[in-house]
Amino acid sequence: MSNRLAEATSPYLLQHQNNPVDWYPWGDAAFELARRDGKPIFLSIGYSACHWCHVMERESFENAEIAKILNDYFVSIKVDREQRPDLDHIYMQAVQTLTGRGGWPMSVFLTENGQPFFGGTYWPPEPRHGMPGFDQVLLSVAEAWRDRRPQVTEQASRLTESLQAVDHPSVGESLQPDALFREATAALEAAFDSTNGGFGGAPKFPHPLEINLCFRLARRFGEKTLEEIATLSLNKMANGGIYDHLGGGFHRYSVDAFWQVPHFEKMLYDNALLAGCYLEAYLATGRDRYRRTLCETLDYVLREMQHPDGGFYSTQDADSEGEEGKFFVWSEEEIIESLGSDLGHLFCRFYGVTAVGNFEGKNILHVSETVEEFAQSIDGDERKIVNDLQDARQRLLEVREQRIHPGLDDKVLTDWNGLMIDPLARAGVVLGIPEYLDAARRAGRMIHEQMSDSHGRLVRCWRRGVMEGEGFLDDYAALLGAWITLYECTFEEAWVDRAVRLAEQLQSRFEDSEQGGFFFTARDQENLIVRRKEFFDQATPNGNALAAEGFLRLGNLLGNDAMRHTAARALEAAADTLRRAPLAQGQTLLALLRHHAPPRQWVMAAGTPGEEMSQVVQSLRQAYLPAHVLACRVDPKRDATSRFLDPLFTGRPSAGHAWELFYCENFTCRQPARSVAEANALVAASSAS
Repeated sequence: MSNRLAEATSPYLLQHQNNPVDWYPWGDAAFELARRDGKPIFLSIGYSACHWCHVMERESFENAEIAKILNDYFVSIKVDREQRPDLDHIYMQAVQTLTGRGGWPMSVFLTENGQPFFGGTYWPPEPRHGMPGFDQVLLSVAEAWRDRRPQVTEQASRLTESLQAVDHPSVGESLQPDALFREATAALEAAFDSTNGGFGGAPKFPHPLEINLCFRLARRFGEKTLEEIATLSLNKMANGGIYDHLGGGFHRYSVDAFWQVPHFEKMLYDNALLAGCYLEAYLATGRDRYRRTLCETLDYVLREMQHPDGGFYSTQDADSEGEEGKFFVWSEEEIIESLGSDLGHLFCRFYGVTAVGNFEGKNILHVSETVEEFAQSIDGDERKIVNDLQDARQRLLEVREQRIHPGLDDKVLTDWNGLMIDPLARAGVVLGIPEYLDAARRAGRMIHEQMSDSHGRLVRCWRRGVMEGEGFLDDYAALLGAWITLYECTFEEAWVDRAVRLAEQLQSRFEDSEQGGFFFTARDQENLIVRRKEFFDQATPNGNALAAEGFLRLGNLLGNDAMRHTAARALEAAADTLRRAPLAQGQTLLALLRHHAPPRQWVMAAGTPGEEMSQVVQSLRQAYLPAHVLACRVDPKRDATSRFLDPLFTGRPSAGHAWELFYCENFTCRQPARSVAEANALVAASSAS
């Protein structure tokens, strides 16, 4: 018989609808029951693609004896962390404070007022590997609640006070950006794995924000070493098992230090952020290998992760048929049977496939040398090998498509979609691939039209026509950046109007008017035990820094000093934590780099569309110009214009000129370019600075 989760929209909650546990969704009903019956709350937080969440469900939540303990002694609440990141942030901080580590599934015990007093992550059903059995944990907590409740509630109060203190750091001295950038550079170099790329050891995560930071710092300070850190990391990831060599796209992380064995789920946000990295690398270096990885990743997203209406799904599971990675791994025999002996052996040699395997008797595809090196090693023709491998990949992808696919979490999340729209739109115009720009535009329109309430406020998620949950800071901040990017890539001025409205809501509902920065929840949202102000990046960029970056971009585009001031206050609010842990705030450092660079603004004004104008705009898009903004208006008499952009185009282009390109730096405009040669010289001079 189904429990209360049967009415949920979240695929993760629906996975638990037939558990014998008497689950409640988060809400008043559960807390009222806890107060009425004098029971503590067991809060379980996870997400649909989480392998160990599935394991704990099979072992414990489907176990009738454990379910009886939960039902007798607790009020049990199940939460999808992707739907309720506000709850996930609060209680993850509590678990980390209690245990020194965190992760999912997250298991937290609360008082009837929502205050945490004990927690952990995964527990096995019986004692194993030095861990207590989950039944032992439950019975011990129930006993403590019954016999020592005053001490338990006192501990919960103290822990809650400590969480509140963490979330209101002192505002320190003003930021000293050059010192912070030097400290960040030293930290990046110290953490870098010069053999395998990336930062730190196993398990190894991609760290896309830090890779982008390497490119930006290398550009600002001429530090060639930082660019080499970024490129080696991107090369090793694209060659490793963390990358899907048949279907494109990246898995979540590598369990080892050399990118060989991934944790197999594919998250929309990872692929969005890494697509941005490979686009940045392509613009900074011009190397075609980054273009290929970028296109294969975006092609995967469009093929497997886009809803027909335009928005992007959240995750693909790590498991299929109850086994982690089964969909993605191969035996040598399968490959040779599918490709034939000659092509099969060529493919196996290039992608490291052996009879023994490298993952539980099967093979995760990976690359250890370039095609050029491989061709030399076998004395083969490089061009023919490239074509043969491409043919083999396509044929094996078709074979793989016949397998049972991993589960798909098909909810559409606002912030993750904002993160995906940005590189997709930019890749479309940089690479001249209109399908990418069209897909980004369709996603933006779906979010705009189907994911806001009657008051124009964003919702958190959408699934099968049903909206759920109020939007959080990250939703507004990520979408603010996406709307600005869609304007810069399409020059459709409605996106500017939408960006301004988002900025106004961020200020009126999320901004800390006293100390600067933005709270994770709006002032009119549910009142939880802590109102957090997030400064550290998690799997996604922190919303405070995303908002600061958005306000800087919009302020520089519109010449709005008030917006730049709002961004500056948000960065100042992060000063205390930024000094203590710069590499935990890659997005903040990226925003700080933009803030401390002179505002750089390009304005193309034309009376009518023309070949020269289009050529100049394309040269701007293909130049590596981080922290610049771009505006373009053709035919100032058209109806679909934004009043916010009108000042940029007043009197432009001047009489007698078909088009003019203006470059303004630090509030000073240079002589406009009126020929392709002049424009190219202006772009080249700016790219070198």
